[in-house]
Amino acid sequence: MNRRTRRPSPSLRPLTGTRLVEALIAGWQPLQRLDTEGFALLRSRGITRRAHSIIALEPPAAPAELAAALARVESLVAMAGESPTHRIIDGVTPLALQSLLAERGDEAIGASEILELPLTGTLPRPHPSAEISTGALDEDWFEAAWRLAPREGTEARETMHDILAGSPAIQVRLPAGEETAAVGRAALVTRGKETLVVLNMIAVDPTQRRRGLGRALSTTLLALAAVQGAHRALLEVEVENTPARTLYRSLGFRRIGGYHYRVHAAPGSPA
Repeated sequence: MNRRTRRPSPSLRPLTGTRLVEALIAGWQPLQRLDTEGFALLRSRGITRRAHSIIALEPPAAPAELAAALARVESLVAMAGESPTHRIIDGVTPLALQSLLAERGDEAIGASEILELPLTGTLPRPHPSAEISTGALDEDWFEAAWRLAPREGTEARETMHDILAGSPAIQVRLPAGEETAAVGRAALVTRGKETLVVLNMIAVDPTQRRRGLGRALSTTLLALAAVQGAHRALLEVEVENTPARTLYRSLGFRRIGGYHYRVHAAPGSPA
């Protein structure tokens, strides 16, 4: 594989705590966000838990105050006729809140890893047949992505379109004849003086699997991210998705965190 050499990046400040959470949110923008009582309430018409859940960022520490704040935040969700879903993030969600949700019987689902890769040293060149667009949401790319990775729900298509339009991104399609065989996206995120990317919406046509397209797509996104000035890449992958985790580890990604969800009733939409 042809490779391009890139100068080493300056030492990267570890991305932890709320800085990490805010980077992930920026890479998968909810349609609405309300910050109250130390919680971030993310709403996106019930489509994807990443964009439709509650995240405790800096809630009250005292048990009584925490319980009261939680009740007020969850009452906002109840007003919409929904049950609350909390995103429990390693090193961010207070243990007291985790215990409170577990003790009342909220179900734990959707365990995922947060992976990171510094974009330094020698990186592969983009795939020669890649169709690339950068910036605003590319409608042709979205049509291909929706065909390969649709979501359930009456407003799912419109909502996914709006979520993906919420942040500038590198969008890549790999063709197979007249059809698209694989798609992927790297959302461009700025945290302070640093530019990073959050990889998501990586999908391969089931009839085109085991041809190395997932690897080609991922390395193309990483190479283009470096060209755009990004010094690190993040992604989220479900623990049960062993093939994807194996691929990303082989590309050099390492685990820097994890999360799961606690739902007060039956699970809603998928992660």
